[in-house]
This record gives sequence, structure tokens and C-alpha cells, in this order.
Amino acid sequence: MTLAFAPLGREMTIKQIDADEKVKRHLENLGMYVGSPITSMFDSDGNVVLKIKDGRVALNRALAMKIIVA
Repeated sequence: MTLAFAPLGREMTIKQIDADEKVKRHLENLGMYVGSPITSMFDSDGNVVLKIKDGRVALNRALAMKIIVA
């Protein structure tokens, strides 16, 4: 499922990121890479706030739709 539809408060693992290399590098710098655990904390029409390790990151719906989690 895509990150935009992930359940709130449940830890998920990133399985795939369907974005160009520049976006992937930026997400890796934020701690988001294939295999990393993330938790969706807030969702507003597909825009999400994620807990990644000890920090939080906000993503818009377009980018959240490109991240596959399980």
C-alpha cells in the first residue's frame, strides 16, 4: 500500500520508493530509505506527518503516493 493510505500509529517498513534519484537522495538524508521503519502520525487528505527515528517529517500527497510500505 502507499504511504498516503497507511494506518495511523502503526509502524511500517518502506518497501519501495518510486521517485527520481534526486528525490530518493533527499529522502535518504531525512532517514527514509528502503527497509527503514516509519510510523504515520497524522494524515490530512493524503498529506502525512511521519515519525522517523527520533524526528518528524511532513510529506505532501504526491510524494506519499510514491512510497510503498508494508
